[in-house]
Amino acid sequence: MPGSIREAPLSPGFSSNYAARSIFPQAPTFSLDVFSDRDFSVKEFIESLSDSTVPLNRRGAGSTEQQAQVFDPRPLIRSFEHALGRMSELSGELEARETELSTVVRRAEAQHSTNVQNLSRKLDETIAAFETLDDTLHGRENGEYAAGTNSVVKIGEQIEDLDKQRERAMDAKFLIQCWLELSERGELFLLEDLRRQGSADRKIRCAQLARQLLKISQRLDPAAWRQVNGRGSLASGVNGTNGVNGHDDRSPIRHNTREIIEKFYETLEKDLLSQFDEFYRKANLDGMRDCARVLRDFNGGSSVIGMFVNQHQFFIDRSQLVAEEVAGDTETWNRLADPDADVPPVEPSLQSLVDEVKIVAQDESDIIKRAFEYSEQVLGLFLQRVFQQSLQQRLERVLEKAETISALAFLRSLQSSRTCVSSLVEDLKSHGLIDHPEPASAQTALILDQQFDDLFVPYFIDTPYIEREKKSLEELYSSLLFKFTLFHSRRRKVPTTFMASLAKQGSEMLSSAREAYIERLDSSDLAATQKRVLLRVAGLKDSDSARKQAEIEFSEKDGLLSVPTAKRMLKWLAEAVGRGLELSGGNETPKDVSALLNLLLLHMGSLYVETSLDGANEAAASQENSKSEPDLSYLENLDSAIAIMHLMSTCIKTVLLPLAAANITIRREMEKNTNLTMSRLEDKVNSIMQKTIDVVIAWVIKLLASQKKTDFRPRDDGLIGSGSWLEQLQTPTCLSIYQFLSRVHKLLSTALGPTSPNLSTLLLELAVPFRQLLLEHFRKFQVSPSGGIMVTKDMTKYIELMRKWNLEKGFEPSLEVLTEIGNVFVIGPEALRERVRGRQAGGTGPGARAGVGSGGAGVVGTDLGGNAGGQLWSMSDLRGYIARRDDVGSIGIQSVLSSL
Repeated sequence: MPGSIREAPLSPGFSSNYAARSIFPQAPTFSLDVFSDRDFSVKEFIESLSDSTVPLNRRGAGSTEQQAQVFDPRPLIRSFEHALGRMSELSGELEARETELSTVVRRAEAQHSTNVQNLSRKLDETIAAFETLDDTLHGRENGEYAAGTNSVVKIGEQIEDLDKQRERAMDAKFLIQCWLELSERGELFLLEDLRRQGSADRKIRCAQLARQLLKISQRLDPAAWRQVNGRGSLASGVNGTNGVNGHDDRSPIRHNTREIIEKFYETLEKDLLSQFDEFYRKANLDGMRDCARVLRDFNGGSSVIGMFVNQHQFFIDRSQLVAEEVAGDTETWNRLADPDADVPPVEPSLQSLVDEVKIVAQDESDIIKRAFEYSEQVLGLFLQRVFQQSLQQRLERVLEKAETISALAFLRSLQSSRTCVSSLVEDLKSHGLIDHPEPASAQTALILDQQFDDLFVPYFIDTPYIEREKKSLEELYSSLLFKFTLFHSRRRKVPTTFMASLAKQGSEMLSSAREAYIERLDSSDLAATQKRVLLRVAGLKDSDSARKQAEIEFSEKDGLLSVPTAKRMLKWLAEAVGRGLELSGGNETPKDVSALLNLLLLHMGSLYVETSLDGANEAAASQENSKSEPDLSYLENLDSAIAIMHLMSTCIKTVLLPLAAANITIRREMEKNTNLTMSRLEDKVNSIMQKTIDVVIAWVIKLLASQKKTDFRPRDDGLIGSGSWLEQLQTPTCLSIYQFLSRVHKLLSTALGPTSPNLSTLLLELAVPFRQLLLEHFRKFQVSPSGGIMVTKDMTKYIELMRKWNLEKGFEPSLEVLTEIGNVFVIGPEALRERVRGRQAGGTGPGARAGVGSGGAGVVGTDLGGNAGGQLWSMSDLRGYIARRDDVGSIGIQSVLSSL
């Protein structure tokens, strides 16, 4: 190229001279690490070399030709030559190293192969030797058993026997040495050394040797055993023999071996007990277990168990708290004695003790399990101590306090305490104690059940439980019915009839019950709280009011039955039954339920309901011959009596009788007593209803008798006058009967209930004789044509009255008969003849049947003549009424009569 400069290659000599005289800096040197780096780049490497050769002040300045003239590549060429030479040297070194390592590897592989072959051969030899040995041990030859050979097993057994004999021989030798030491020098250094060694096995062996020495002493030194309390002179002579095992005086025993051994025994036991206590305080369960195992060989472990239980911190801390008097809140104790209040929870101190017992028993059971090999025995004694000491003492305190409050408070406290302790027992069973986390074993459960039963058995032995319940209920019932019995005791009369004599017996029963109650209130053994509760239940202010009957304020309301009162009695009974099932239970339940049933039948059946019904019967009987309108206020008790009877019957059938199903005899007796009582009460209710009907009918008869003859035959001047008789809706007699029977109906509806089936029955029984009276009544009066209008008005009023009673539909035809009779006196002769002909021809229509057949209500049909049977009435029955018409002598009426 024109203008370009070509440089010829430099000769070696020139290059070296040039390098020596060069004014340029030396090229940088590089190591192998630069080129072996993972991030090495040839382009970047060249650029860095180029940049380092150009001076900083000339870079980027001038033209390309100037830069070419400035750049000298010879230092770079020399650097590359140096690098290539070094790389050739390294490549040679690498090949030599690789050849050396390959040789080493081949040698190692050859050595490994040789080792594997040697080990394989040795393994085969070992297996063959083992098989040969195994065949020899089992007596096999050529892979089969040799008959009758088991030499190795026999040899092993002989070795074990020899080892045991050796041990026995060594024990015998040691025992003889101990005996010689004991009998000659009166010392037991060998045993003491064995005891001080400390291990549990050594101490157990020490105890066994001491026991064997005691037996040897008993055989070889009987004189020590014949001494009183192990002390005093020997009983045998000096020059004679003692007569036991041929031991003579030539080898006398100089020391009392029995006393020495027993002292050693005591020392060993005290040492072990002290060590056990120390381990217990340090929570060293393994040490406790070793000591307990040794002590079990002494006396079955009774000493260590006794120390573990008696010195337990729980009994020490609780010893004073258990014996403390029961305080409690006064309001809580008053609620406990109040029969209407809910049962309060268990006494707080007893509940606190039970909670602590639960925690302690669960915690200690883990210690017992780990510290004793015979853990079930220790746990049984621990639980026995907890129940018989701590729980029993506190329970006695609580029940003693409750008994000073009232009989009911005692029973409620007994129930709540038993429930609380029962819950404790069940919790301990479910926890498992030493069997945790599994439930308690059968033996532990049996111990808990036995301790639980023993805790409460004393309260059911001396006085049967049911007697306490009966006494409590009798006091409450007598208090609740005190004013009631006192009210009814003042209506006693001299009996004149058999029923009156029965009523007198009931009055005498009331009097005896009242006197017993007053005597109970005045007794000194009755607690003040209980007396206050009984007086409150009775509604009295103080105890003096019970003795001074004249000062007692009571009203008619006190003599009436009260359904809430009966419910209170049943509530108290239900509480007693539930308490009895929990406290008594078992085979005694039928007897207990029978006793409570008799108590209920006596107080609620006889003294309460029956007494009230007797009073109602007497009141009804007194109204039968009354000259004034009868007082039927005694019916106010009837609905309450029926409701109470229903409640009592329901309670007996659903609660008491099913509980006696286990005993058929008692159940039948209970059913018999219940049926007798209920039948007697139902008979008295029926008697009251019947007497009420008789009283009402008697008064209606008196009112009908006041009917004037002129009521249905008004005078002619009355017809000509102002006609005031036409303005009358009914006759005065009809109006008075209507008003009286309306009051009776209202009273009966109030007493029995407007929808009561007893009300319908009673009104039907009343309607039948009342209708009969009306039929007979209108046959007695002569009726004029104008008086027939009054008859029709009266009949309409009577029918309206009876229809308000909501009688059975079958009674409706009987009312239509009354309408027909009213029409007989109003219609004319021709109309009457046509009606009679229609009746004779058809025999149907309104009034064709004069009676009803209401078997369910006890009402029988009656015809127009008042005959029973409800048969079809004939037209001839109208003759008596048609004959009472004033125009009976007319031709028309006579023709009608002749047709009948």
